[in-house]
Amino acid sequence: MTTADASIGAATMEPDGTIVLTLRAQGPGGMRGDGLLRYPPSHPQYQVVLAHLGGLSPGESKPVRPFT
Repeated sequence: MTTADASIGAATMEPDGTIVLTLRAQGPGGMRGDGLLRYPPSHPQYQVVLAHLGGLSPGESKPVRPFT
């Protein structure tokens, strides 16, 4: 797996269809940042995120590849 293909976190879909992204970023000098993003089905970017993940079903989890 190349760096560009590496996972930056995990995505899970809740029973109501909400996508939850748990993400981590790393930078020079050991810097780290964690984020939790929630995308309910009504969110304007919901379909973009779902397509980036390659689809997701309620209860399913999968790695998140970097957004480009």
